[in-house]
Amino acid sequence: MMYGWYGGAGVWGWVVMGIVMLLFWGGVAAVVVLLVRGSRGGWGGRGTYPPGPQQEDPEHILAQRFARGEIDETEYRARLDALRRRP
Repeated sequence: MMYGWYGGAGVWGWVVMGIVMLLFWGGVAAVVVLLVRGSRGGWGGRGTYPPGPQQEDPEHILAQRFARGEIDETEYRARLDALRRRP
């Protein structure tokens, strides 16, 4: 008795056909994912995103506070000297 078309592929024919089908649909899914990622045009035009918020150095923060008038010049210089003296 024949279990398939054209002489029967047998069990191994079905196994191979199933593996090929999985590889085919996996390839289609991979192409779709790559196309979607590439079309986003994120940071740098390569589909990547910018790094997280960068930490500012303490001297820069202190200079900003002085520029905004939150601290006076005496306090600014004292804190700047303290920052530069630390190990």
